[in-house]
Amino acid sequence: MEALGLSQSALGREVGVSQQTIHKLIVGQSRSSGRIGKIARVLQTTPDYLEGETDDPHANAPLPAPPREDVVQVAMLDLAYGMGETFLEHSPEVRHEEFPLAFIRHFTKSRVTDLMIAEGVGDSMAPTIGPNDLVLIDRAAINLNIDDRIWACAIGEMGMIKRLRASGEGITILSDNPLVPDNHAADGELHIIGRVVGTFGRL
Repeated sequence: MEALGLSQSALGREVGVSQQTIHKLIVGQSRSSGRIGKIARVLQTTPDYLEGETDDPHANAPLPAPPREDVVQVAMLDLAYGMGETFLEHSPEVRHEEFPLAFIRHFTKSRVTDLMIAEGVGDSMAPTIGPNDLVLIDRAAINLNIDDRIWACAIGEMGMIKRLRASGEGITILSDNPLVPDNHAADGELHIIGRVVGTFGRL
């Protein structure tokens, strides 16, 4: 209004509403008015801008692009899971990156909101997972129903990526590297974070 030299009262007279109505629109007490289209034309902007639907005040502001159904946002954790063991002593930072949905579906049919990507460190799972490879983890898969799959898991504050096998009164923790001996966790000692459903190697 200032750029056009209009006061609240003048704008109200121009569009046929009270100064109080204009004031409520300005301070956010009201987001709608039967004259919103006329108010927008007088102010040389759009109804969407006045109603808070867009940040672009220009009359020719383009409509926001609809979300792409073929691209999804997957959580990327600033966290490294040891293929030996790694302390999980802090809450990791999380960002989201775009991936083609068809690419993700090569690995899993799970909901994208249940997926996360983290980094593996160490060589105890070599050659299956190399040092600093990225791993795609399905957090909805937490039941050890098939032996010898690869899981992101933790014992206390020690996080790791290992093959797991139910055995006796606990779980056998297996490494793909033949130089690394097997380990064992008693019942209730190991917490499964999710199943590793894919890896992205680095050259």
